[in-house]
Formats: sequence, C-alpha cells, structure tokens
Amino acid sequence: MKRLLILAAPLALGVAACSQNAQDQTAEAGNAIAADAAATTRNAVSDVDAATDEAFGSAERHLDNAGNAIDRAADRADARADRAGDDIDRGLDRAGRSISNAADRAADATGNTLERAGRSLKD
Repeated sequence: MKRLLILAAPLALGVAACSQNAQDQTAEAGNAIAADAAATTRNAVSDVDAATDEAFGSAERHLDNAGNAIDRAADRADARADRAGDDIDRGLDRAGRSISNAADRAADATGNTLERAGRSLKD
C-alpha cells in the first residue's frame, strides 16, 4: 500500500500542476462551444424567420391571385347575366309584338265577321 502511495504522489502532483492549465483550456473550449451554439441558434432563427416570411408572402400572393380570379369570374358571370337579360328582353318584346299582332288580326277578323253578319241581317 505504501508503495502505491509513493507512486501515486508524483502523479497527483503532476495532475494538480496541470489542472489550472487544463481548466483554462476547458473553459476556453466551453466558451467556444457556447459561442458556436449561440451563432448556430441565431442562424437557425434567422433561417426560420426568412422561411416563415417567404411562406406568408407566398400564401398572400396565392390568396390575392385567387381573389382576382374570383373577381374576374364574377365579372364574366355578370356580363353573361346581362347578355341573358338582354336576350330575355328581346324575346319578350318579340312575344309581345306577336301577341299584339295576333290580337289585332283577331279583332280585325271579328270586326269583319260582325260587319258581314250585320250586312246579311240588313239585306
């Protein structure tokens, strides 16, 4: 056991002597690792922020494009509805003229028939 202590004592003194140097280097390495981790975290946050901004910008553009497409479709639908309304109006005007002409012809025919009947009765 004494032999072990005699061999261990110089070793312990050597470790104790270099421990301040080792502690300084360990502290420097720890600081470097912390700085690298902080820089990596900042870069990651920056990358995530940029990707988020890009995604929101893209989504906004797509929503704007969709809104514009809906507006154009609504305008086309309005134009078609206006044309359909005009077509209906023209059709109703033609139908009204046809009915009026038919009523005039019927009235004329009725009047002629009554006149003939009246002449027949008079003769």
